[in-house]
Amino acid sequence: MPETVLITTYDLEPAVRLRDAFEAASYTVELVTPGEKIADVRDPALLILSGGLNEKQARRLVREAAEHDHLPVIGLADSITQTTPEARWQLGLTRAFTKPVDIDEVCRTGQLLVQRTRLRKLTGIVGESEPMMDALERVVQVAPVNTTVLVTGESGTGKERIARGIHMLSARRNRAFIAANVAALPETLLESELFGHEKGAFTGAIGQRKGFFELADRGTLFLDEIGEMPIATQTKLLRVLEEREFMRVGGEESISVDVRVIAATNQDLRTQVEMGRFRGDLFYRLNVVQINLPPLRDRRDDIPLLIDTFIRETSREMGRPPISLAPETMERLVDYDWPGNVREMRNLVESMCVMAPGARIEPEDLPPEIREGASSRSRMLPVPVPRTAQGLEHAPSPELEFVFRTILQLRIDMEELRSQFEQYRRAHTLPSMPPPPFHYAPDATATPVGVAVNHDSIRPHGRSLEHLEIEDVDAEDERSVVVYRPGMTLQEIEKAAIIAALKDVGGNRRRAAEMLGMGERTLYRKIKEYEIPL
Repeated sequence: MPETVLITTYDLEPAVRLRDAFEAASYTVELVTPGEKIADVRDPALLILSGGLNEKQARRLVREAAEHDHLPVIGLADSITQTTPEARWQLGLTRAFTKPVDIDEVCRTGQLLVQRTRLRKLTGIVGESEPMMDALERVVQVAPVNTTVLVTGESGTGKERIARGIHMLSARRNRAFIAANVAALPETLLESELFGHEKGAFTGAIGQRKGFFELADRGTLFLDEIGEMPIATQTKLLRVLEEREFMRVGGEESISVDVRVIAATNQDLRTQVEMGRFRGDLFYRLNVVQINLPPLRDRRDDIPLLIDTFIRETSREMGRPPISLAPETMERLVDYDWPGNVREMRNLVESMCVMAPGARIEPEDLPPEIREGASSRSRMLPVPVPRTAQGLEHAPSPELEFVFRTILQLRIDMEELRSQFEQYRRAHTLPSMPPPPFHYAPDATATPVGVAVNHDSIRPHGRSLEHLEIEDVDAEDERSVVVYRPGMTLQEIEKAAIIAALKDVGGNRRRAAEMLGMGERTLYRKIKEYEIPL
């Protein structure tokens, strides 16, 4: 049954023209007189105020629209001052147009708002902020076609709801929607879960089993946390997307499927591609259309709407009276950063509805992390550094990585100490002093594995590069190591480390930079500075 568009009769001329336009677009239209109520209309999807936005009757209808599952409202304003964002917020309008209006433009906007309302009812997606509106517009645009979609965003922002919304608005809505969390499946079973297996394909395969692709045939397959998929499985997934066919594990026949794939991730897949952890061709195949979901801290205007929606839904499900929030409580909730996003908010609302049904929630009733704004402190924690060498073909050995990082950190510390000494000398007018010699005390227990140290002699600071050699510690191991001899300068050690790293990766500057823990441009500059041949 088509949705119903309500149009007030305050200004009859545009109201009649809008009625004809919406009826031509296959909508049911009802002209509403000032005394009628929205609750008396079946399946209302949109309210259009043809004028009198400040009138008492119009304000009553706007309040009823908000209570009726936040029905979208379009207002036709007599003045442009009523169409500003602040004025729209005060009047409770979703959109506003200045008279005389373009009927076709109002009709297109109304249809888009109706589609968003339908999407929200199907998936539970709530939001009226600009970032969320942009995301929902892309959902409406991409749903009718069968292209692959990549949904990105932090954990808890509602990526699966977006995927379900795309499915429910598509021609596949009456077919299966299969959701698979790649990160939750063991690597040894992931391929079998996706593509199925034949009897006896591996230990424990006591019978034939269909995978997610077969189960989702002619429907939609949602692959969550796609960034956690192993490289080998990524290769097979790419073939399915390209050829629309696959073989079960242990099978000998290709199986053709018609599946729309929607992938989601909370990682930066472009960075993963650059680091060699994700296939570039698969990324570009998945990223045909990208929908990015903003975190709650970037759409704080939606927080009151979300909280009100969750209170209504949770109270209705539990059969309990809804709670109310003090204005100060809502301010604290809006100011909170919500690191867990919508999922965290829904859990908090459910907890409040369970513990205090029908009560008024004051700021002191909130958890300490929200009441005290602890989320801002949580972002001050150290950021984990990605292990760039993991999974690379020429990853450095742990011993080499330890030596290189120790040498580079030592140089940074020495330069900082020298800078501090120079500042002290200038402040106290001390004579300039040469850099102190680097003393070395032989200690076999402190020698890192893989570094050969010549203890034959102790020489003064400033020995030339001829005393630095690149040798093989083990004839069976072709990896290069730095041979340290006492008296070598830090520049000589750094140059030797760069030479060793370049030799170890066959001259690949990007991989050498990853081994040394420096940027590729920095490495290139040092290669030129030290005149290292490539």
